[in-house]
Amino acid sequence: MNPAASHRALGAGALIDPQALMAIKNLELRARVVVEGFWSGLHRSPYHGFSVEFTEYRQYSPGDDPRYLDWRLFARSDRFYIKKFEDETNLRCHLLVDNSHSMTFGSLAYTKAQYAHTLAATFAYFLHQQGDAVGLLSFDEQIRDYLPARNRVGHLRQLMLALEKPAAGRATDLIAPLKRIVELVRKRGLMVLISDLLAPVEALEKNLTSLRACGHEVVLFQLLDPTELEFSFEHASLFQDVESGRDLYIDPAAARREYVKKLNAHNAAVRAICQKLGINCHLLSTKRPLELALFDFLRERMRGKKARSRSAVSPSSTSAAA
Repeated sequence: MNPAASHRALGAGALIDPQALMAIKNLELRARVVVEGFWSGLHRSPYHGFSVEFTEYRQYSPGDDPRYLDWRLFARSDRFYIKKFEDETNLRCHLLVDNSHSMTFGSLAYTKAQYAHTLAATFAYFLHQQGDAVGLLSFDEQIRDYLPARNRVGHLRQLMLALEKPAAGRATDLIAPLKRIVELVRKRGLMVLISDLLAPVEALEKNLTSLRACGHEVVLFQLLDPTELEFSFEHASLFQDVESGRDLYIDPAAARREYVKKLNAHNAAVRAICQKLGINCHLLSTKRPLELALFDFLRERMRGKKARSRSAVSPSSTSAAA
């Protein structure tokens, strides 16, 4: 879904300016504000039924224990729903978050790292509310933190504390975290990779292929600052490569065309790899409201869920049933 359609779906008045959001110091509170804004906007939109369809609820049937009725959902939909439990949903999600030094760049009042941590926290908060198990692997040139996917009392807080650690690495190494997550996670689940992907992509295909071969569903969020996307610098300046530390004197007017050409080629290569492997890939500007990122993510998750349900009915099973 394109940004304009997502904006209409949630309602123009429901969106939170990321700059105002980042003024909230507590990361868990920030994530909660995004999720509650998402629900509020979705309820007022033509897609309000989507909330019931995505979440792992089932309609109440006589004989169900009324203690498990979701009264807040009843207030929104005027229908009775029972929340499914973790062993019924079986969704295990791991957030793979880039903490390399390039993520510390930001031309806005916040950095790519702050946006990435808020996005990861939003996903974690939302899925935790659903009763799903959420884990975290943060990385730069090496693995920084690993929390296995769980849904226990206190686990979400641990995850938020890990996400609050500032980006401090140097280079981005996409190989090590992807190889490590294959070794650590044996059960099939959802892998959400959040990175600027400003690293060589030669080995990316091999390691994403390994994830897919293990049966994991993979979603990729590539985050770039608006200035990185547009190269909107006006005056010749001394730039520093944040990962190598080299100083480079650049005239933006002369460099812009070649920069945009190389960036587009890099991003096209990433998209080609993802398309080949059946991976959903989202390129996000860090000025994009996070409710829209959450909406698009969940909408595609639903599409994938429906596709898997259809593929489960094979021609042989249909003929056998007949």
